[in-house]
Amino acid sequence: MGNHMERLSYAEVPTVDPHGVDRDDGPRIGVSYIFSGGEDDEDEPGGGGGDVGDGRAVDGTQSNSNPEETAFDPREDVECAVYKLDECVYEKSRRSSTLEVYSPENLLNKCRAGDLVEFVAGGQYPHWAVYVGDFQVVHLHRAEVKSAFLTDAGRGRRCRIVNDRFKFRAREPDAVVQSALEQVGLKDRELSWRNSEGFAAWCRFGRRELKAGGELHGGGRQQYTLHVLLGDQKYSHALEFHSLEDVIAEKRRGDYLGRTALLRELAAHLRTETGAR
Repeated sequence: MGNHMERLSYAEVPTVDPHGVDRDDGPRIGVSYIFSGGEDDEDEPGGGGGDVGDGRAVDGTQSNSNPEETAFDPREDVECAVYKLDECVYEKSRRSSTLEVYSPENLLNKCRAGDLVEFVAGGQYPHWAVYVGDFQVVHLHRAEVKSAFLTDAGRGRRCRIVNDRFKFRAREPDAVVQSALEQVGLKDRELSWRNSEGFAAWCRFGRRELKAGGELHGGGRQQYTLHVLLGDQKYSHALEFHSLEDVIAEKRRGDYLGRTALLRELAAHLRTETGAR
């Protein structure tokens, strides 16, 4: 993604099973960020933030409760890539895929069973779902896995198919659909996913690192790096993490802020770091 990087390390609080067992009631973890209080996505069990249902945003101010009134600006898409050591496991960029969005009604003509759908709107966390056929999706929403019509699940947001974001090998479509449908009805402490993206991606790829606590959180090398593209294809800002779950949480926070606000935040943080030296 780039040949110039500024690196930051994120502190973590390990509470995970060291064996990393992949089971539906997997262990939970705690994470603290340098300049983030956590994701606070409405999809997150116990979450309180992006839009928590009472109109409050993550900073406690009033947010727009009607997604239809918050236009999505494609220029605010945050382009980034995630590497596990030297292997790219996720990429969101205009050069690697289309970032075009559609109305839910128009996207229905493009969806196939097993596809991942991302709903987007300005100033909100992206919301992911699994298309299971017959105009239906399965998604993690407000601490419960639910089935809904695609046209209802996004609550007025624009949407797009995002099968190619994660670079893992996908399951067969029937297996993706079965995995999603088998989770319908799970809620609260039964859940093994921190947000809608982790849930949807797990259904499609079946990777345990997409579950909460699916990877070892301990000392040693931080094996994931999130590269946020700055300005052009030559420069990126690098953030380091121990787990893919934590990368996803921070990546989604950037999507909530939007590109302009995120780059402003990173610039301010770098100025603070430089001044402290």
